[in-house]
Amino acid sequence: MINPTKIANYPFLLRVIIFLLILATIWLPVAAPIYLLVKDSNLATILTMGLLFAEFLFLVPRWGKQVYGQTQLLKSYGLVNTRQNGFELLVGLAIGLSITFTLFLVQGLCGFVSWQNSDNLPRIIAEGLLSALGVGFAEELVFRGWLLDELQRDYSYPMSVRVNSLVFALSHFIKPVAAMLRTWPQFPGLLLLGLILVFAKRSRQNRLGLSIGLHAGLVWGYYIINIGELVRYSGSVPDWVTGINGNPLAGAIGLLFLSVLAVGMRKMSQHSKGS
Repeated sequence: MINPTKIANYPFLLRVIIFLLILATIWLPVAAPIYLLVKDSNLATILTMGLLFAEFLFLVPRWGKQVYGQTQLLKSYGLVNTRQNGFELLVGLAIGLSITFTLFLVQGLCGFVSWQNSDNLPRIIAEGLLSALGVGFAEELVFRGWLLDELQRDYSYPMSVRVNSLVFALSHFIKPVAAMLRTWPQFPGLLLLGLILVFAKRSRQNRLGLSIGLHAGLVWGYYIINIGELVRYSGSVPDWVTGINGNPLAGAIGLLFLSVLAVGMRKMSQHSKGS
């Protein structure tokens, strides 16, 4: 038997492996029957991923108490129930949504895309918001919460930020090789997005509200435009300009917008550190 208190002294990678093994041990016995019994693969994925995150939320407080002797680990990650954190979430949501639509508006003005009408837009907006908040909350708590905390226990802040962003980008490429090769141009964009979201958290004294909102806002905006089929690409410029496979993260214009956002968030985080 492993003494839980000794795990705190293990190297970062070993601690992470142990945590993930515990999580998998809890998750697999329930997830496997779902995949076998639910015929709709999309529904099965939604159910099992929802279950995985619920078990993550269950495990983290116990991990904090048994391994680190901390009773408020989620709070130390930046998940605090305050009006300020909620307000920052809304600000991030507005920023992310505005940036996404501004990106496509600029492309429209340049003649790269044309805007289309869409049926059921109110439903798409509502569905997109719920989906985006779920993605933003889950990924920020995992990457900018748990993973960043584990990294900073062993490494300097700059090293932790780089590794965090790299793991975040790589995690979005856990897919068949053919799909990885097809979507690899979005990798730099994901790296940059990972940096932005760390800067967003640090700029708010390590509260997660802004990074959750910003992440969700970007996802929400793209969901509305993509699922609502609001734009049609003109083909007047190569795909690497607007985004490979229609993904703005895999295009020069998207990278330009993200770079501007990264500079702004980095300045905010530096100002917060100095104040």
